[in-house]
Amino acid sequence: MALDQLLLNAAPWLGWSGLGLLGLTAIAFLARWGLRFRLVGVSSFTLLLAVSCWAFGVSYTPPVVIEGATRAPVVFDNGADLVVAQLPIDASEATIEPTLQQLAGNLRGSGRSTSTVTVRLRSFDTSGDGRSRPVVRGELERDFRVPLSHG
Repeated sequence: MALDQLLLNAAPWLGWSGLGLLGLTAIAFLARWGLRFRLVGVSSFTLLLAVSCWAFGVSYTPPVVIEGATRAPVVFDNGADLVVAQLPIDASEATIEPTLQQLAGNLRGSGRSTSTVTVRLRSFDTSGDGRSRPVVRGELERDFRVPLSHG
């Protein structure tokens, strides 16, 4: 079962359990039981957990996975218009375009100061004298005003 479905299934159970505990808490206050204040904490936490599970289940979006892409960790993100990822040394030329599309698909536009982001894929060129220099292997513009098509 997917995580979002699991959370959406657990939310009603937690909600009903929280309401049951809330009823038990009311009875505990009327009967002046010694554990009434503990029941306040347990019932409020259970209700909070139910709301949190529901909210996360509704807002969860799984990551974009494109066939042929390789894992490329993001090494720089200025939070505005540039994201740079590191291509593994053993990656072939055929994986560059799918990897760029996967990186662009997993970016979120919220919190960025611009609506277009440049996604750059780099690797290091090692020369014989022990030095290396970064080489841009591919680049893609991601516009958050236009839905990304995966095809």
